[in-house]
Parts: sequence; structure tokens; C-alpha cells
Amino acid sequence: MSPRGCVPQLLCSPDRESPPDTTQLAVRSRRSRLRGDGKMRLLAQLLCLLVITFQDCMGNIMLTQSPAVLEASLGDFVTITCRANMQVGTSMAWYQQKPEQAPRLLIFGASSRAAGTPSRFRASGSGFDFSLAIHGVEAEDVGVFYCQQHFSRPLTVTDPRTKTKKSPALVQRHLFLAEGTIREA
Repeated sequence: MSPRGCVPQLLCSPDRESPPDTTQLAVRSRRSRLRGDGKMRLLAQLLCLLVITFQDCMGNIMLTQSPAVLEASLGDFVTITCRANMQVGTSMAWYQQKPEQAPRLLIFGASSRAAGTPSRFRASGSGFDFSLAIHGVEAEDVGVFYCQQHFSRPLTVTDPRTKTKKSPALVQRHLFLAEGTIREA
């Protein structure tokens, strides 16, 4: 996407002149005699240029999540961490995606549980560093976990994400019966 695509519509709408690059702007400002509308247009162009420069310098927020794979047994305490390369305040969310399902929001605002999120899921953090803890892992916690910042656009999500697996001990503790019920061994 070109930087001009990010410029606010008000200042640089299609019926106005596109903002020139810095070299052209410097040449025009020295040569032109500014009166009335000319001053306003130059001011709008300068403002557009500042917005473009700021957006280009800001860049996308990158997230790093660890571990990539997490094996746990029933009842374990596990923690997943997420680190942002820029400060995001408390604008962090956590999602869980179970096999063959859409991602489900677990946590928003860094530590608030979404409706239906079990109390064993606890999250904390602010600024750069965040964590999601599961106090007492259950079989239904198997899936892929994502952290997502919602501090600035574009919204970014981690890749690779954390995948949870049943440990061999967890698999051995369940008997899968022909009727489709699960019974503890």
C-alpha cells in the first residue's frame, strides 16, 4: 500500500492536489508567493506530509509469542507469553482456536475475561510484555492460542502461535468408548 493511501480524506481528498514529496515542497515554498487559499493549501499539504512521515516511521506492531508448542497434563499450571516491539498499553487480547472451529476471544484489555471464559484463564501485562496463564489445565484447553494487539491499525496477531497438545499422560488418562462418551481411567 502506498503511503498516500493512508492519508486522511479530509486533507488530501481526490479533488485536492496530492501531497508532493519533500523536495518538491521545499522548491515550491521558496518560489511561490502565498496568498489566501495558497497558504491554506500549502498548510494542508505540509500536514499531509507530516501524517505520511509519522505513519511510515511508526510501522506495524510486531508480536512474539512463546512457547510455540506447549505440552501439559491435566491439572498443570502453564503460561504463554507475548511481547510487543512497541508499547501497546493494555490493548492486548488472547484467543483460543480449537480444531475445526473459529478462534474464540478469551481475554481483552490485557486482563479482562470475555463472557464464557473459565476462571482458570488469567492474563496480565501492560506496555510490552503480556502473559496468559491456565491454572489447572483441562482436556478442553487443547488448541491454538493467539495474542492480538488492538492498540493501532493494522491489528496484528502472533505467528507462530502457541499450540497446546495433550501430553502422553493426558491421553492415557482417558478412555474413548464406542458410544462417544469419555470416562476417566
